[in-house]
Amino acid sequence: MKLKLQHAPYVANKVALDLFNSPILEEKVSIERLQRKILDVMQTDIQRELMLDEKARILLEQNLDEIEFMRADERQLFWMIKKQIAEEEKFPLNWDDRYSELSFKILKALNAEKLIVYSLSDNVIKNLIFKAIDSYSKIYEDAESIVLEKLKNYKKKLIVGSDEYELVFNKLYEEELKKKGYL
Repeated sequence: MKLKLQHAPYVANKVALDLFNSPILEEKVSIERLQRKILDVMQTDIQRELMLDEKARILLEQNLDEIEFMRADERQLFWMIKKQIAEEEKFPLNWDDRYSELSFKILKALNAEKLIVYSLSDNVIKNLIFKAIDSYSKIYEDAESIVLEKLKNYKKKLIVGSDEYELVFNKLYEEELKKKGYL
């Protein structure tokens, strides 16, 4: 699962909850301050990936005639271009590497502002953050399939991608997260 900007508040909330409720932290600030800082770091990281996507899209569009002539698979080419750009910019795309690095960035930001205090190694706390991100991704897939099923049987037929569809999807999605204890 690729994290998107709309996921960031939910993931930040999950990470903040896990940190706040963790007995291994000796001191911590309010959950709201933790969540805000985590959200800032996540949004910056997601924006960075969106910039990679945009660079890859531009390169793809510049060579569209050649791609069509060669009958190349645009999605596969997009991924190859993005992978090349990511390597040049030292941005990991592999799930474990990417979110391990993001977990470290979150930890570094929390430490820089002295939002948490602990006596264990940084790696233990980084792993706690990583597990929160990873568990959110699994929950997202479950919640998304439940919401999509509800939307199929929704009283009013909604057009996928419309504003109304997005509003209803987000409302149902938040309800599922609340049921699972993530909000």
